Amino acid sequence: MSKFSKDIESLLEHIGGRDNIVNVSHCATRLRFVLRDTSKADIKSIEKLPSVKGSFTQGGQFQVIIGNEVSTFYNEMIKIAGIKESTKAETKEAGLQNVNWFQRMIGHLGEIFAPLIPAIVVGGLILGFRNIIGDLKLFENGTKSLTELSQFWAGVNHFLWLIGEAIFHFLPVGITWSVAKKMGATQILGIVLGITLVSPQLLNAYGVAGGAEIPFWDFGFAQIQMIGYQAQVLPAIFAGFLLAYFEKKLRKVVPEYVSMIVVPFLSLVPTVLIAHTILGPIGWKIGSAISSAVYAGLTSSLGWLFAAIFGFGYAPLVITGLHHMTNAIDLQLMSELGGTNLWPMIALSNIAQGSAVLAIIFLHKDNEEEKQVSIPAAISCYLGVTEPAMFGINLKYVYPFLAAMIGSAIAGVFSVGTNVMANSIGVGGIPGILSIQGKYMFKFLIAMIIAIVVPFVLTIAFSKNKKLNKGEYVESEV
Repeated sequence: MSKFSKDIESLLEHIGGRDNIVNVSHCATRLRFVLRDTSKADIKSIEKLPSVKGSFTQGGQFQVIIGNEVSTFYNEMIKIAGIKESTKAETKEAGLQNVNWFQRMIGHLGEIFAPLIPAIVVGGLILGFRNIIGDLKLFENGTKSLTELSQFWAGVNHFLWLIGEAIFHFLPVGITWSVAKKMGATQILGIVLGITLVSPQLLNAYGVAGGAEIPFWDFGFAQIQMIGYQAQVLPAIFAGFLLAYFEKKLRKVVPEYVSMIVVPFLSLVPTVLIAHTILGPIGWKIGSAISSAVYAGLTSSLGWLFAAIFGFGYAPLVITGLHHMTNAIDLQLMSELGGTNLWPMIALSNIAQGSAVLAIIFLHKDNEEEKQVSIPAAISCYLGVTEPAMFGINLKYVYPFLAAMIGSAIAGVFSVGTNVMANSIGVGGIPGILSIQGKYMFKFLIAMIIAIVVPFVLTIAFSKNKKLNKGEYVESEV
């Protein structure tokens, strides 16, 4: 008998039995169940198991946090339960059957952007570094930047733009590839489609925005504008889904012996045509309207209210999975404005959740068993991964979660009120300061301090309030 055998048997019992499991897989720290009847899961009993750090439902999946030993736990559970192993993708697909169309759309959006995040984070760090060495006047009485004093750093600044341009200007290529991969279409066709949206033959999107004369393809009876969609999000998403739709439909009707020739041609050519005549212009207008509305909301006289609501509500969005839609908004803001004032608030929310956990560590400093969850959770939260903190600690006690939301709202108001702007999406915690535009770094540092201090103090204060702290968990003396 292994060390997990008893917990596995209990988990299977409390989850509604083996027959209630449609599908199960695991990720880095969590078991991902798709259940026939989620009401049969006894959450309180499950979370009392020694191996379980917390649980939550998202994207039609009942997820149980185990920690770093999740793969061992999963393998033993598969043997004991006698159920089939599944991949994370298979579980996601099965879980989407349990959610409504809107949740399914958000789930698809999250899966499209997830593979792109590492590149976008790198791009944000590079832009931040270029701002520091190229834009900040730190030398000779604040009159010159580092690149103006040193040819070496000027060369570094110039060289790094090669990577930054590849990531952001050619983002549509990554998006159309990711959509093709997600939808089961031919990935190289997705890449080719993306290239047709940013080809050097086209007038660059920034040139279009600047009012440059737009060239066109002349077909005699009709003309099509040769517009590029560099850094644009929605045109690429729309085009990617259309390509996948055409390809999958054609594969059902085209004979196998000619499909390799016919299907790619009849999928790609019409998609490129429709992308440049219909989907591209529509996507550009919708994206511009969304980014303009968000930016106007954040910079208006009521910007502080928008920031307070977003800062307070972002963590609950993470629970529902709706936070994935902010990636598209951030990227659109970056393409339209050269930066995003929304993302800094996301980083502050993550920091605030970690600070609430830090207060719980302080309050329960004698609870060695809880420290095994809380200390790694706080560290990962400060590095941008909030799930262990939110689901393992803050939601279990509730009042730390509320304290973090309030701290996030206050920090968000300060960030927006001082016009903090990030170059791009970055690491969503303390390292996120590296993605902030140089001239706003000190202001963001103050916002970070607010996001650390306020949740910590409020968590301790709330722990002494009997209405907020129901006494289910006993605290150490402070």
